[in-house]
Amino acid sequence: MDIFGILTLVGGLALFLYGMSIMGDGLEKVSGGKLEMLLEKLTSNPLKAVGLGAAVTAVIQSSSATTVMVVGFVNSGIMKLSQAIGVIMGANIGTTVTSWILSLTGIQGESIFVRLLKPSSFTPILAAIGIILYMSGKNSKKKDIGGIFLGFAVLMFGMEAMSGAVEPLADVPEFTSMLTMFKNPLLGVLVGAVLTAVIQSSSASVGILQALSVTGAFTYQAVIPIIMGQNIGTCVTAMLSAVGANRSAKRTAFVHLYFNIIGATVFMVLYFSLNALIGFSFSEDVVGVAGIALIHSIFNIFTTLILLPFTKGLEKLAYLTIPESEEEREAKEDTEFQILDDRFLQTPAFAIEQCRSLADKMAELSKDCFLKAMKVLFAYTDAGAEEVIALENKIDVYEDKLSIYLTKLNSTNLAYNDSQNVSTLLHCIMDFERISDHAVNVVESAQEMNRKEQHFSKKAEEEMKIYGNAVEDILTRTMEAFVSQDEKKILTIEPLEEVIDKINKDVKKRHIKRLRKGKCTIELGLILSDVATNYERVSDHCSNIAVCLIQMQDSELEAHSYMNHLKDGEDLSFEKQVEVFAEKYNLGKEKPSK
Repeated sequence: MDIFGILTLVGGLALFLYGMSIMGDGLEKVSGGKLEMLLEKLTSNPLKAVGLGAAVTAVIQSSSATTVMVVGFVNSGIMKLSQAIGVIMGANIGTTVTSWILSLTGIQGESIFVRLLKPSSFTPILAAIGIILYMSGKNSKKKDIGGIFLGFAVLMFGMEAMSGAVEPLADVPEFTSMLTMFKNPLLGVLVGAVLTAVIQSSSASVGILQALSVTGAFTYQAVIPIIMGQNIGTCVTAMLSAVGANRSAKRTAFVHLYFNIIGATVFMVLYFSLNALIGFSFSEDVVGVAGIALIHSIFNIFTTLILLPFTKGLEKLAYLTIPESEEEREAKEDTEFQILDDRFLQTPAFAIEQCRSLADKMAELSKDCFLKAMKVLFAYTDAGAEEVIALENKIDVYEDKLSIYLTKLNSTNLAYNDSQNVSTLLHCIMDFERISDHAVNVVESAQEMNRKEQHFSKKAEEEMKIYGNAVEDILTRTMEAFVSQDEKKILTIEPLEEVIDKINKDVKKRHIKRLRKGKCTIELGLILSDVATNYERVSDHCSNIAVCLIQMQDSELEAHSYMNHLKDGEDLSFEKQVEVFAEKYNLGKEKPSK
């Protein structure tokens, strides 16, 4: 092989690895986190767990990514170790799909049907379709599908380039003699493990082995130990992922390692023992790309079949390696925020779903916080006031944790829709936190009234309760709309906010009249004004959330022009809803001044 052949080999390897990365990223974005959510929910049955692990890995084309995700699930308390074992087994089976796709390069024949199956025939077509979708796609989904086709095309071109570059080595005695060292099983395992550990992908490692097989220098007996080693080497990614994780996550990574080591050991002992006894006729035959794919599949299916009945044993082995600590036995750690695991940043769509589940809880807490504050205003108790303050502190923690995680997520390579979702969540959680701040402001006003033994007049109390009912309504509608993404409910928020603005002005005007008549003190008037302003600000935050939700559904919507359009009197539906809410929360007629 001359210098140009070496350059072709290096270039082919680079294209192969890059294509695999692009294809995997595209497949992951198109799945939108749905497969990962299935993993989270449907792993109670071991067989289901194996099937799901295989399906997810076949789609995202990376057993390492699936295993790292499972480590994250266990670390965050979403999944138990016993559930994770089945998924890990399935991931090993799912990763064999890649080697079968790559084996298409080894198809031989001159018939039209066979030639159409060869990647050199259909890859250019896929590349053309991919670039059209990628360049012309107006939405992110088309671009992602285009990315999948382009990634596959680049991967196949890289594979063909590698195979073409190494093919002349078949006639180089020095090269074939060098490969005889792989006949030592232990050395073969070591080489396979090191290669896979370096590139952190067993699929890519097997693909490289398939490319080298075109030299005709590999026999079945030589490649079996290398493939065993490749499956062991892929455990490095999960082991690295478990560094800094809790003890349960570390056990998950060790289960992955033990599964592959035990499987490789049993498979090799059986193969070499039977070969010594009966002698396999194919043992010294030259192995091709399809043969490597077959060995890869047989090994992973065999290992799963023999170890699936012993999942409890693997779990015990992991606990023997990392025993349960006193802290684990005596005190269970609060896992509420552990679902915001940095490992999930590698699968943004799923990470966003985790954030959304916490944001849903935060929305409900914000609503409860303000409703309890309104209750304290008219029926003050120290316990009630302390409960509101404690809730506000908890909501602050939610806001801190989610903001930090979403900011990290925003710095990753997000699809357009995912980027919009992150932006919406960041804006909404800020509004949730501000609502809880206003709840504390209302409680402070209630504490001041209680301390000074002051009370609103009967009429002022009636008006503030009507005002409070309207605020409770908009809070409930907003939080339900946020959780359900119900467009009809979202569109009712702005008309009610318009009515609340008017109620706020009317309540303050009426109170000023009572001040002038001496029916209320100036000090109490200032407290009422502060409370009314906090009520109105809460409705403003509800309006902000509604606009964010509408923009998420219509990315071209501009907030200010939308608000102006609603309030210019031309939207009859909006005006009708304003009338309905105005009637529902009518303060009643003022008594004529004497």
